[in-house]
Amino acid sequence: MFDYFTVQNNKATRDGFGDGLYELGMLNKNVVGLSADLSESLKMNKFRKEFPERFVQVGIAEANMMGIAAGLTIGGKIPFTGTFANFSTGRVYDQIRQSIAYSGKNVKICASHAGLTLGEDGATHQILEDMGMMKMLPGMVVINPCDYNQTKAATMAIADYKGPVYLRFGRPSVPNFTPADQVFEIGKAITMNEGTDVTIFCTGHLVWKSLEAAKQLEEKGISAEVINIHTIKPLDRDAVLTSVRKTKCAVTAEEHQMNGGLGDSISQLLSRVMPSPVEMVAVNDSFGESGKPDELMVKYGLGTIDVVNAVSRVLARKI
Repeated sequence: MFDYFTVQNNKATRDGFGDGLYELGMLNKNVVGLSADLSESLKMNKFRKEFPERFVQVGIAEANMMGIAAGLTIGGKIPFTGTFANFSTGRVYDQIRQSIAYSGKNVKICASHAGLTLGEDGATHQILEDMGMMKMLPGMVVINPCDYNQTKAATMAIADYKGPVYLRFGRPSVPNFTPADQVFEIGKAITMNEGTDVTIFCTGHLVWKSLEAAKQLEEKGISAEVINIHTIKPLDRDAVLTSVRKTKCAVTAEEHQMNGGLGDSISQLLSRVMPSPVEMVAVNDSFGESGKPDELMVKYGLGTIDVVNAVSRVLARKI
């Protein structure tokens, strides 16, 4: 098994998107980039410079961007839209629902600056509801990769998928620890660490924190299985059920609202098929605020110690 506990370097997941999009541009002439005046923030500039005839700077007109993207698919293009997660979902939900999801258009909605780690921009931009909003749309794939390498691989993989995709990534530099040559499989969870006492299902920036938690738990004699659920929808049911059948309990960890996120999906599945104790590490019915990303993650209960404490709680409930 790849040593997922080893950090290769620190890089932002948005850089993975930008580099993946650039490589896609060289490989597939149908790939088109659209930006709502944020091409630099989403690292789309290399694509924009190399393929100006395949790049549309829409301006601060996100709803129009979604409509243009939907129209481009009719001519066989594969549009990748780019703006902040808040503007990629909340601001344009009607356009996504009506023009993209309802008709199954092949649009890739690529969203940066998601969650509390957006930091100083504050609650108005720190959307924590986006994965829930997107996963409720019929036919929408929802992906939340954990580091630079996985975001790059996911960006390239979704170009081959026919249908609407929501790809979520972030602003800060974070540990880069997955293989550079990985093959990204939509809907296929990855076991990062094998264990027998508890399963930690995690996604996005919380994957690394869950691995850190697993190390601390190991020192206490607790064997934690860590599974990276990079695809929130479709959920890898087999991976979830196989692991919980072994460990008999679970913790979920995500940079998202508790309502509607990964924990919600895991709990729904287990309640229907295999009722088991579940504890959730997520934002509990609250907006964010302006602050440094690391400090916000601690304040809102999304730190390594919060995963460790959640494991302690769920083990106490385990039959």
